[in-house]
Amino acid sequence: MEQPNILLALALTMVAGLSTGIGSLIAFFAKQTNTRFLSASLGFSAGVMLYVSFMELMPEAVEQLRATYSDRYAEGYMLLVFLWVFF
Repeated sequence: MEQPNILLALALTMVAGLSTGIGSLIAFFAKQTNTRFLSASLGFSAGVMLYVSFMELMPEAVEQLRATYSDRYAEGYMLLVFLWVFF
C-alpha cells in the first residue's frame, strides 16, 4: 500500500472517531431529549446505511452471480433473496 493511501485512511479514521466522540459529548450534556429529532436522525442514518449497502455491495454481487449463473437465473436468485430477507 502506498504512503498517501495509508495517511488518507488514517485521517478518515481519525475524523470518524472524533465525530463519534463529539456526538456523544453533545448527547451527554443535552438537558432534554427531543424524540422527534432522534426519530428523524435514526431514520436518516438507516436510509444512508441501506443506500451504501446497496450501492457498494449489489454491483459486485450481481457480477459474481452472472459469472456463476446465466443472467436470467442470477436476476431470479437476487429477487428471491431480496424477498426472503425483507418480507
